[in-house]
Amino acid sequence: MAIPEKKIYPRSNDPQTVYLKNVITDLSIIVGEYTIYNDFVSDPTQFEKNNVLYHYPINHEKLIIGKFCSIACGARFLFTSANHTLASLSTYPFPIFYEEWDLDKAQITSAWDRKGDIVIGNDVWIGYEAVLLSGIHIGDGAIIGSRAVVTHDVPPYTIVGGVPAREIKQRFPQPVIDRLLQLQWWDWPAEQIRRVLPALTRGEIEKLTAA
Repeated sequence: MAIPEKKIYPRSNDPQTVYLKNVITDLSIIVGEYTIYNDFVSDPTQFEKNNVLYHYPINHEKLIIGKFCSIACGARFLFTSANHTLASLSTYPFPIFYEEWDLDKAQITSAWDRKGDIVIGNDVWIGYEAVLLSGIHIGDGAIIGSRAVVTHDVPPYTIVGGVPAREIKQRFPQPVIDRLLQLQWWDWPAEQIRRVLPALTRGEIEKLTAA
């Protein structure tokens, strides 16, 4: 059972938290069911304007976020156009200002180094004011620490933090991680998830497996 298509707020009287899928209009931003975004500074319904930055159509890049993710206030997703090319001897993005410098408009994308899509797995928690750079993939169940700057891929069920973000530890022993990745509980019907919530929230992998 999916969340109702037009349901924006998961909780009554809480305008700071939204089901992100239901406030996105940009077709290049794909968000899974039940993923939430909280913003106590600005309007959380403006996520794609305030949090997805340098995301220009000319680059044909996607932001893909899985199901049941939790995204904290101020998290930012920076795309290719934030990356001034390192092939140039100057950091100044001359190709963008083609009119000023009599350059070929068709070469505008040479102003930056292309990195690609940002892909976030399922059940990922992204902390307060974390920054994720273009081209990275975050595995299922990972945790991104507050104000971390993520420049490389993060394995499943791994906690990272710092600038640049580095691995702190795995959340669970490897056999538990392997089993969770096999179960993929986030793809179960809502009623099945509801039945196993006690086991899921108490960390009882054996009972979750038996469900």
